[in-house]
Amino acid sequence: MNRSRLGDMLLRQQRISREQMETLLREAKLNGDSITSQLVQQGMFTESELATFLARSFGCPAIDLNQVEVDEEAAKIPVDVLRKHLALPLKRKGNKLTLAVVDPYDINSLDEIAFISGCKIDIVVAAESQLNKALDDLSNNDAHLQQVMADLGAMDVEVVDTSEEDIDEYSLSAEIEAAPVVRLVNLILMDAIKRGASDIHLEPYEKVLRVRYRVDGVLHEIMRPSLAMRDAIVSRLKILARLDISERRLPQDGRIKLRLSRAKTVDFRVSVLPTLFGEKVVMRLLDPSSLQLDMTKLGYGKSSLAWLKDAIHMPYGMVLVTGPTGSGKTVSLYSAVAELNKPGVNISTAEDPVEFNFMGINQVNVNADIGLDFPAVLRSFMRQDPDVILIGEIRDFETAAIGIKAALTGHLVLATLHTNDAPSTMTRLINMGIESFLVGSAINMVSAQRLARRICPDCKSAEQIPPAALLDAGVPESHLGDYHPMYGSGCQTCNGTGYKGRTGIYQVMPVFDEIREAVYAGENSDKINAIAVAHGVKTLRMEALEKVKAGDISLEECLRVTVAD
Repeated sequence: MNRSRLGDMLLRQQRISREQMETLLREAKLNGDSITSQLVQQGMFTESELATFLARSFGCPAIDLNQVEVDEEAAKIPVDVLRKHLALPLKRKGNKLTLAVVDPYDINSLDEIAFISGCKIDIVVAAESQLNKALDDLSNNDAHLQQVMADLGAMDVEVVDTSEEDIDEYSLSAEIEAAPVVRLVNLILMDAIKRGASDIHLEPYEKVLRVRYRVDGVLHEIMRPSLAMRDAIVSRLKILARLDISERRLPQDGRIKLRLSRAKTVDFRVSVLPTLFGEKVVMRLLDPSSLQLDMTKLGYGKSSLAWLKDAIHMPYGMVLVTGPTGSGKTVSLYSAVAELNKPGVNISTAEDPVEFNFMGINQVNVNADIGLDFPAVLRSFMRQDPDVILIGEIRDFETAAIGIKAALTGHLVLATLHTNDAPSTMTRLINMGIESFLVGSAINMVSAQRLARRICPDCKSAEQIPPAALLDAGVPESHLGDYHPMYGSGCQTCNGTGYKGRTGIYQVMPVFDEIREAVYAGENSDKINAIAVAHGVKTLRMEALEKVKAGDISLEECLRVTVAD
């Protein structure tokens, strides 16, 4: 960096003395950093003040890089060159390149970047820490892609055609050296499995194509492939999912089955949605090997687990699992069905769609487009001599009515419903049109649930939480001494997030006789909740605080996934 130009400008504007300039130059050379960095370190400017001052004096804009999308294809310049010159290409239009810099007076650096890119440079000024962070993100993306590509080359994988026609297998490993788009799609799929992601989001915007993974319930940006590859990537995924690549105006759904070895396959449920700047693709990973069907390992408390097991081993009645999308309801139902799956039991499920298949269970994919909706499937089940019926989701009055009738006529019915907590489930069914005496008579138990991220065991440490914060969260004052909250500081195991894996938060509410009488009398959910708590049922917040007390989850996570009582 040509430091004399910036120093001369500061001297001319009487912002520093000559002695200060000599000190700045000496310290910068000694520490191997920039004069701009020294100006901030020695307290002469804050970063934002310096960026504003330099932009005003040079006659160019100052920007906040946290509010700007960086086009990685704006200029093909190596990250180490950009780091050397403290510069970041933002966008390119024709032969003009918008370049963010820390020191606009560093003419030599600007000339070199102009020569490498073959562009005329439009300058904007940015804070040095923001620019370095953006360069770190670019560097991490490059390193990550190279590592995943290396790992991918050593793996034996293939896409399996599960249609009823002759099996036509696509070998991914044989295509490693094929077109770049094929390699990129392969590494996205394989990297998501490696990271333990539950979903992949491929999102097109005006100037950026973004890939995000949902890990432990939270989305993380992983990479930004070239925008020029957008249509090719989507077409490749459509081919793998057996979708129509010529149809870009309507949503489409499909499935990819990826075989990693003789014993391991992973399904990707693919959804394609037309958006303003192209088709967005979301893929749900369905890995049978990661499915936890042991009820004792899902995070249920001792009394809650006992109540749940009692309810699912009843010969008839209804067990409802409630919660928002992505709260683990399907896994809870599958674990219950797995426990009931015995040679002497006939189990039928109606799902939209079937996520995992099980030997010994008759699973039906609901397809409303051909008239095979939940009510139609359930009516057919009643003629199939069932012992246990699983309803993927109660969405309407007719489905609820058939499920209630089945529960009252000698069948065990397991189902999901979208409600905020267990007590409000009873009133939700009544509001759907089911008579209160039928709701009270048919339901044996309701379980509301959430999923919370576990603290990473490798970087778990004590967290200093003010007593007032614990009291606000709902901890009784007399129990404050029992709480020693933990948190994850971030490490390689958890990719710096502080969290690794998830655990369930459950409000398991058996329908006691007093609750049944309250339902018959038309009492509201608050009254039902008060009766349940009096019988030892814990609310979702109470259960979450118990996991904070045990050091499983952080107080921050407790407050994120549950609401105050």
